[in-house]
Amino acid sequence: MKKTVCLMIGVLLFTAGIKAQNATDILDKAAAVYNHSNGISATFAIRTHFEQQNTTESFEGQIIMKGDKFTLTTPDLVTWYDGTTQWTYMTRTEEVNISTPSGDDLQFTNPSILLNSYKKGFTAVYKGESTAANGKTAYDIELTPKKKGDITQVELRIEKYSGLPAGIAVKMKNGISNSIVISDIKTGTNQPDGFFTFNEADYPDAEIIDLR
Repeated sequence: MKKTVCLMIGVLLFTAGIKAQNATDILDKAAAVYNHSNGISATFAIRTHFEQQNTTESFEGQIIMKGDKFTLTTPDLVTWYDGTTQWTYMTRTEEVNISTPSGDDLQFTNPSILLNSYKKGFTAVYKGESTAANGKTAYDIELTPKKKGDITQVELRIEKYSGLPAGIAVKMKNGISNSIVISDIKTGTNQPDGFFTFNEADYPDAEIIDLR
């Protein structure tokens, strides 16, 4: 779930500064905007549907990013990534898993890598305009993975005039589908580097599990 959340947020943040009706141009411009954003924070709500069980779950969260670093917070976990090391704190078990993600893992846990390498991993197609759930006119973009994997399709909806994300849907090969709504996006947050690392003093009862 953590990987899916980060991927979805990363794809959503492609959208800043959109003006052209060409999917590649849109994503290229947004990647440049992200790289010069001086930090981004986003508050979101996610709805997950499990096709086999015919059940649905919902939760809210926040992600804060700067360059290749991010901190993700949901009701179940908090994840910090400082560009090299990743800490994931599970709120229910009070465990912290430490890892050094690389390769394919980084593409899904590090939104900045996805922003700057989408051409290698996805085919982007502009699908036209539609009316978003908030009643505003939106651009629709479809991302299809070039290689077979867990994700089969990403559908992105972007407000036409503001360039802000209005919605996204991610379909998985296991029958799970996720939809996300961003309620607030801010640029220029510029958190210090220490914000993206786990501080043991803040979680004195946590069990540290080093998976490196």
